[in-house]
Amino acid sequence: MSNCVGYARVSTREQNPQAQVAELETAGCERVFVDHGESSRINDRAQWAACLDYLREGDTLIIRALDRIAGSEVMAIEIIRTLGGRGVRIKSLTEPFLDVDTSTPMGEAIVGIMAVLAQLRVATIRENTRRGLAHAKAQGRVGGRPTVMTPEKIAAARKMRADDASYAHIARVLDVGASSVRRALTDADAAQSSTS
Repeated sequence: MSNCVGYARVSTREQNPQAQVAELETAGCERVFVDHGESSRINDRAQWAACLDYLREGDTLIIRALDRIAGSEVMAIEIIRTLGGRGVRIKSLTEPFLDVDTSTPMGEAIVGIMAVLAQLRVATIRENTRRGLAHAKAQGRVGGRPTVMTPEKIAAARKMRADDASYAHIARVLDVGASSVRRALTDADAAQSSTS
């Protein structure tokens, strides 16, 4: 038997997810999972993980908007493909184009087009950034934004990683992005191995 399952998320503790929950229940969701104060860029949100575990083949996941489950286009495409492979449909209350059956050739083609457009956007941003940094270097300036990872945060992150903490957990504790943690530890390890 197929179910309509809802997922709601708010980014901060001060926000109230009740409006999302009410919309999802009105749309027919029998169960709604809610993450409170979690970033969409983090994959291991507790209620998102519980929602993914709860979903079964034939179910429909209903969300208010794609940004509730994914913090980037690439992440969104990956989620749509993964759920499609499990026979789970995604329906957005504000984005009708998402209501596609990825098990059909047409649905897979639409997701493929979305993936190409997302990849093109990422590549364009990367190319623009590279050009901007090259221009700044030619002007005698060092480009790029300053890192949020101080030496103290890197040391704390390294200790937590040694204790098997996930990048997402470390990021929450240090109040930074998981990618910043990963990049800082990778750079620090590379610098350490080049001097040893």
